[in-house]
Amino acid sequence: MLGELRITGPSTASRLAARFGLNTGATSYHLRQLAQHGFVVEDEARGNGRDRWWRAATPMTYTSDDSPDPDARAALDAFGQAAVVVYTEILQRAVGERPRLPDAWRRVHALSDWQLRLTPDQARGLRDEITGVLDRWQAADPGPDGAAAAGAMPVTFHLHTFPRPGSVGPTEDQP
Repeated sequence: MLGELRITGPSTASRLAARFGLNTGATSYHLRQLAQHGFVVEDEARGNGRDRWWRAATPMTYTSDDSPDPDARAALDAFGQAAVVVYTEILQRAVGERPRLPDAWRRVHALSDWQLRLTPDQARGLRDEITGVLDRWQAADPGPDGAAAAGAMPVTFHLHTFPRPGSVGPTEDQP
């Protein structure tokens, strides 16, 4: 739902329920949960008392695990599990639709990975450098309600930064 609000703009629980094949009660519940955690906000300019409109609070999601709070870390881990499911679905759909893309979009379609040997500080520096570039492009994006350049479409960039699974063992303070 959050991604849909970012791409298509503000919506109501009823409209989102129809879009995702859910009941309005479930959609309303999830929107309230997203609002409670600051991911969405009520779009008061569109509400009329009967319909409650929601919009994404920010144009992107960025996570970082700098918190010493075990509850915050557990919430981030749960979010990560849910995000992986969504990312996998999006990637599968993108690969499935690739054969039908016009040549101009086929040429920018990429599924790439790099395996680097870095220290934690180097990995953080590289991640921060890449997110800085994306932040500059994001700032220039007019969003779903703005006037985009001719031929512009929503484009998704996923950035995953992690030690290769199985390459790092537990530390003294972790089992």
